[in-house]
Amino acid sequence: MNNSPFPTLFSPLKVGTQVLKNRAIMGSMHLRLETMDRPLQRQAMFYAERARQGVGLMVTGGFAPCEQGLLEDDGPLLATQVQADALRTITEAVHAEGGRILLQILHAGRYARIASAVAPSAIASPIHRTMPRELSAEEIEIIIEDFVRCAELATSAGFDGVEVMGSEGYLLNQFTVTRTNQRNDAWGGSVENRQRLPVEIVRRMRQRLGADFLIMFRISALDLVEGGADAHEVIQLAQAIEAAGADILNTGIGWHEARIPTIAYVVPRAVWRFAAARIKRAVLIPLVTSNRINMPEVAEAILASGDADLVSMARPFLADPAFMAKAEAGRADEINTCIACNQACLDYIFSDRPATCLVNPRAGQELTFSEIKPASARYRVAVVGAGVAGLSCAVTAAEQGHQVILFEAAEIIGGQINYARQIPGKQEFNELLRYFRRRLEVLGVNVQLGCKVTAEQLIADKFDRIVIATGVFPRVPAISGITHAKVVSYVDVLSGRVVPGQRVVIIGAGGIGFDVAEFLCHSPTEVMAITPDPVAEFFTKWGVNTSPDAHGGLQAAVLAPARRHITLVQRKPGKPGRTLGLTTGWALKMSLQRYGVEMFSGCHYETIDDAGLHLTVDNQARVLAADTIVLCAGQESERGLFDALCAKGVTSVLIGGAEAAGELDALRAIDQGMRCALSL
Repeated sequence: MNNSPFPTLFSPLKVGTQVLKNRAIMGSMHLRLETMDRPLQRQAMFYAERARQGVGLMVTGGFAPCEQGLLEDDGPLLATQVQADALRTITEAVHAEGGRILLQILHAGRYARIASAVAPSAIASPIHRTMPRELSAEEIEIIIEDFVRCAELATSAGFDGVEVMGSEGYLLNQFTVTRTNQRNDAWGGSVENRQRLPVEIVRRMRQRLGADFLIMFRISALDLVEGGADAHEVIQLAQAIEAAGADILNTGIGWHEARIPTIAYVVPRAVWRFAAARIKRAVLIPLVTSNRINMPEVAEAILASGDADLVSMARPFLADPAFMAKAEAGRADEINTCIACNQACLDYIFSDRPATCLVNPRAGQELTFSEIKPASARYRVAVVGAGVAGLSCAVTAAEQGHQVILFEAAEIIGGQINYARQIPGKQEFNELLRYFRRRLEVLGVNVQLGCKVTAEQLIADKFDRIVIATGVFPRVPAISGITHAKVVSYVDVLSGRVVPGQRVVIIGAGGIGFDVAEFLCHSPTEVMAITPDPVAEFFTKWGVNTSPDAHGGLQAAVLAPARRHITLVQRKPGKPGRTLGLTTGWALKMSLQRYGVEMFSGCHYETIDDAGLHLTVDNQARVLAADTIVLCAGQESERGLFDALCAKGVTSVLIGGAEAAGELDALRAIDQGMRCALSL
C-alpha cells in the first residue's frame, strides 16, 4: 500500500516493456559539465546522486547525432562507438544506484552556433543571425539514419533508451511548422509532410531497436511563436508519433526565440498543464507535462487530476537532488526549492559556463564538493547576519557538526531577500527562506533574532570561529539636495515604510532599480499577489491563447495601465538593464516598456529640489518632475563589527555583501557562505 503523502507521484507506471518506480522525470538540461576537467566523472556523480535519491527516470543533456547537428563546436556528440564506450561511465554509475537514464538526441538545426548550420528552409533565426543552408532530400534521409544510429550507440553505451528532441524550436520542430518550413517537396507543404521527419525517425528507430528500448519523444505542446502549430496539428503529430512506436510523449513549451517567458520566476506554477492535458486526452501512451513544477504538491495535483501521467522537473533536481526522497518520507518542507531565477543554470549556460544552482552551489560540483560530512574537529561558531550568506554558512557549518549560534539584528531572517520577495513574480523567494528556516530548526542552530551583537560580546563568549555576514546598506550618491524630503531608498519603498506618489524617478537602473519599477507599476493588491486568477492574468499580460485553434498559442497581449508615471535614470552610458539576467532580464525590460516606463542613461545629476531631479542628458538640461525619488544607486558593505573585531586583534571571516557589495548577488553570497563553512 502506498502511504506516501503524494500517492500518485509515487505510484509505479509501465512504459513500454519497463516499469518506472514513480512518476517523476528529471528532464534534460544542458549542463556543460563536459567542458570541465574529468567530465565523465562529473556527469556520473551528478546523475548518480539523483538516481540514489529516487528520481524515476533521467534524461541527459542533448547529444547531436552528427556534426552538423551540434549546438556549438565541440558540443556533446554521439556518432561513434568510441564515444559510446566512454559514456558507460555515466550509465553504470546510474544503474548502480537503481536508476534509469535516457540519452537525449538533439539536432540544433538553425539554432546551431556553428558555420555549417542547416534547416528545412534557409530562414535565419532571430537569436542566431547566421543564415542556415536548406537541406536537400538526400541529406534528410542521412539525418534520419544519423538519429537511428545515435540511438543504437546509446544502447551500446548502456542507456535505457533515448529522448528524441522535437520541441523548443530545434530541427525537428523547425520541420513541423510553416514558420521555418517553406518547402514544397515530400518534407514540406501539408501538415503530414511537415511532420514526416520526426515520425519517420521514430518509426525506423523502433524498427531497428526492438520493443525493450525506451523511446520518448519530446513534442512542442505550445510553440508560442508566429507561424507555430495549433493544437489540432500538435495532436495529429502526437498520434502519428504514438503510431510510429514511441513509448512516452514528453512536452516542451515555447521556442527559444519566443517572446513569452516559459520557465522564469514570473511564470505561475504549472501554468502550461492545459497544453499537455489536451494531448493526454488524444493518445494512449504515457504523457509527460513540464515547466514550472517545483514542489511535490504541484506534481501530485497534476497527476491526480489526470492531466498527465508523469511530470518532468529539471532545475528542481539541481536545487535539491534529494527532492524525491524528502517528498516520499513526508519531509517536503525540507526541500530546497527551485526559485526559477535562472541565474546559475540557464544564464551560465548561455554565457558558456557550466551550470550550477543559486540555492545549491554543489549542483554540478559534486566532484569538487562531495557530500557534506561531520568535521574532524568540532568548533563553537558565531555567524553574525542572517542574510543568505550567513544562512548558508550557518546551515553548512551545522551540517558538519559544529555548534552554531546565528545572530541577526532584525526580527526575521533573510536580509535583502525580504525586499526581493516583494517584487511581483518573485514570490518564489519565500521558498528559499522557508527552506533555510526549516534547516536551522532541524539542525538545532541557535538563532538569536533582534540581537545586534557587539565585538565585546563575541570576544567574551570565546567562540572558536567568527563569521561576519552583516550585509549591506543602500548607498547614498553625492547629489546636491539628496536630503530632500521626497528622496527615499529602495528599502523604504519595498518595506512599505513609504508609499511613493504618482510621479516617481528611480536613480539607478540596475537590478534593484528595475525591480522597484516593476513593483511600483502594479496596484497594491497585485503587489501583495492577491489576484483572483494569476494564471489568467499571466496569459492576458503575455498574450497566450489557450484556444486549440490558435496558431502558436498566441493572442494580443493586454496590459493593465501602470499606476504611476515612472522614470529610470542611470549615470552609465548604454542601454539600461545590461546587467540583468540573460534569460530573465528581457522579460522584465519588456514588461516595463509595456507599462510606459521611461529610461535615460548617461545622466549627470545636478540637484534635487521641490521641482524634482535636475539633470543633464545628451548635453541637454532637463528637470524630471517627481513626487518621490527612489535611490537604487547601489550598496555599501556593513563592516562596522568586522572592523571593531580587527581593532581588538580578533580574527574573523568576512562574507557576502559585507565582504563585497556591488550588485546584490545571492548567488555569490550562498556559494561563499557554503565555502566558508567548509573551510572552518
